Order: sequence, then C-alpha cells, then structure tokens
Amino acid sequence: MRMRKKPWAKDMIASRTDCVISEPEKMAGHWSQFSKSGEVRVEIGSGKGDYWINMAHLYPEAAFIAIEKNTDCAAISLKKCLDNTSDNMKLIVDDASKIETWFNENEIDVIHLNFSDPWPKKGHTKRRLTYRSFLDSYKRILKPDGKIVMKTDNMKLFEYSLVSFSNSDWYLREVSVDYRRDEHPEDVITEYESNFMALGQPIYRAVWQLTKEEEN
Repeated sequence: MRMRKKPWAKDMIASRTDCVISEPEKMAGHWSQFSKSGEVRVEIGSGKGDYWINMAHLYPEAAFIAIEKNTDCAAISLKKCLDNTSDNMKLIVDDASKIETWFNENEIDVIHLNFSDPWPKKGHTKRRLTYRSFLDSYKRILKPDGKIVMKTDNMKLFEYSLVSFSNSDWYLREVSVDYRRDEHPEDVITEYESNFMALGQPIYRAVWQLTKEEEN
C-alpha cells in the first residue's frame, strides 16, 4: 500500500536542523564526531525510524546515521523523535546510491539493512541494496573489520542476498532463518517487525564481514 502524502513533510525535514544533515558530502570523514566511542553505524532505508531511534538510545555511545529517500517516511521518523532526539542521531534524506560521496573509506563500523525493498521484478534487480554495485560501495566505506547486518521477512530476497554476498567475496559470519525464535535484547524490535512476528512469519538475518575469520 502506497503511503499517503504528508503535506507537512518537507517543512518538518527543513526544521530539524538538529539531526537532519542536508549536505552529507561535507561530513565525509567526520561522522565520528557524533560518537563518544568512535563507532559509526549506518542504517540504509530507515523507513519510519523505529530502529534508528531505539537503537540510538540503546547504544548512546555510538553514532547512528539513518538514510531514507522517502520524504514522507523521513518526516514521520522525525516527528516520532521530536522530544527524544539525542546527539548521536543523524538523518540523511536522499538515495543511498550516493553513499560513497557521504562517507570516506574505512569510516563505518556497521551497516544495517532492515526489511529492505525486495524489488521482485527481474528488471529491478540493480535497485536491491544487496546488488553487487551496492556491495562494492559498502566495501569502500566500511572499516576492515566492519560488518553488514541484514534482516528481512522476504525469503527470496534473503536467498538472493546470500548468493550476491558470496559472489562478491564477503564472509558469512552469522545466519538465521528464524532469528526471533530466541530473544535478542541487543537488537530492538520495530513495529514493522513485530507485525510479521505476530503472523508467525520467520525473520531472516545474516551478518557479513570483509575479513576472513582467523582459525584458532
């Protein structure tokens, strides 16, 4: 279902100079200034902002940078955190295809891909956030020991992503085809995710890194 347009969206985004980064390319190499620990996490496709907001509060020492191209979704997330925006929360309202211009090489610790659009049509494959061109961008901006954490309810996208990462020489660190079967207090549950859980649908999750795990 397509979201109804929010006539107040652009004004909300323009007014939130406390956390919206309007020229993210100027921040390349400097994102760690929003992190007490130096850790920088990025969520691509943050939607209505539940994960971004709650994870930023769960891990106040780390910088959490949300990326959302849909202005209506971005505005909703900003409205949600009007009274509880912390200094470690920043938002980029733009398309993630430009991500290499916003971050320097080896700048990000973790990239979160939560319930990304599966773009099921064959002609739209290049739009998937786990398509090889995106994976190449992630390689450049992640730290050598950085990782990508993906969660999805879409089995076909998950299968596609496992193959795509493998073909791009990423190392699979963790994988689960029913992630929420166990409790994970370190990873917040969004409203979107809880709806799938209520229906009994499994949540698929995987973690990849660029570096190969050393053998003992």
